[in-house]
Amino acid sequence: MIIDRLENAGLYNFHEGINKAFEYLRTTDLIALPTGKHVIDGDKLFALMQEYDTISTEGQQLEAHKKYIDVQYMIQGAELVGHVLLNGQTASKAYEAEGDYHLFAEKPTFYSKMDAGTFMIFLPGDLHMPSLQVNGAEKVRKVVVKVAV
Repeated sequence: MIIDRLENAGLYNFHEGINKAFEYLRTTDLIALPTGKHVIDGDKLFALMQEYDTISTEGQQLEAHKKYIDVQYMIQGAELVGHVLLNGQTASKAYEAEGDYHLFAEKPTFYSKMDAGTFMIFLPGDLHMPSLQVNGAEKVRKVVVKVAV
């Protein structure tokens, strides 16, 4: 996983799809973009524009993906993201190919704050728990660019 500010995106030139995701984030009016799915390059690269209220950790599980890298970017608001390093854990919900995710019941071992201007990259196998409250529920606007592996 990588956590940084969008202005530092040029430091991470290791995957063509991630480079395209950063270009999309820099050149798109993310405030005006409606919520929902936005195709950038077919199934290889698409964006999921989201608006929601952050939630408590109670009852939440970590997730991981296999087919896509997540490039998550916070546009407005702030949330916590829980993390655990993948180390042989067993999934609590088997991999679902259609949604490209599986769930893990472990509790996060550390948290990172994602505020406006911050991006996080989750490679396949990076266990993460997004959408968590910082100091109570808060409305956020975030985009997740899905990059095919």
